[in-house]
Amino acid sequence: MTKGCKLTTVTFTTLAILACITPQAHAAQCGSGPGGFESLMGTNYASATIAADRGQRSFGLSLDQFLAKRGASTIVSRGRAMKQSHAAMFASIQSRYGVPPGPLIAIWGMETGFGSQRGNQNMLSSIATLAYDCRRPEYFTDQLYAALQLIDRGVLSASTRGSMHGEVGQTQFLPKNILAYGTGNLDNAANALSSTAAFLKAHGWRAGAGYQPGEPNFAAIEAWNAASVYQRAIAMMGRQIDGGE
Repeated sequence: MTKGCKLTTVTFTTLAILACITPQAHAAQCGSGPGGFESLMGTNYASATIAADRGQRSFGLSLDQFLAKRGASTIVSRGRAMKQSHAAMFASIQSRYGVPPGPLIAIWGMETGFGSQRGNQNMLSSIATLAYDCRRPEYFTDQLYAALQLIDRGVLSASTRGSMHGEVGQTQFLPKNILAYGTGNLDNAANALSSTAAFLKAHGWRAGAGYQPGEPNFAAIEAWNAASVYQRAIAMMGRQIDGGE
């Protein structure tokens, strides 16, 4: 059997409906509830994913409120310890990609609490639901295609678990970014952090340049997450972890 024939039944089912959610057809096919989805997809509508997508209120907080809600002081404290205990790993990553430990550790802590909270949603159901939803169908249809490629290659499976929007691994990568920047199993911290550094470098990170708002590398942090308050939090925590105030 050729590699292309190894797709799971769930993947075949998903491929069969992708034509129904292309941008040209999506206005007639998208929905905001499970009614049409489950008959179309043959899988479960991820209601929790839709609720999370509609309720991202923390991104509307002030910086101080956001830092308090996300436990920034704990992330910084633990992050400084992580920087010391994983010094060789971070030195290797910085040598290869030019990204210092601080922002990587801040992202790691913010996204999953250093790997302790990686989510328990079915990745494929989450992404397929968001591709069907009328809010951002084109973006998540692209993610769905990428997820299917990763399943076909054996990188992920149809049962892979992740966060509410289908992100997986220690630093929470969506499928398209796994294809572009992923290095190995992203449940492994070293692989996830290397992949995150690769992402930042690909988005303009320059070794030795600053990464606070207005400095050259802040644009790479902006590319990682679109929320302004998140971006500023990562820059601030990263600076504190790297020894600044």
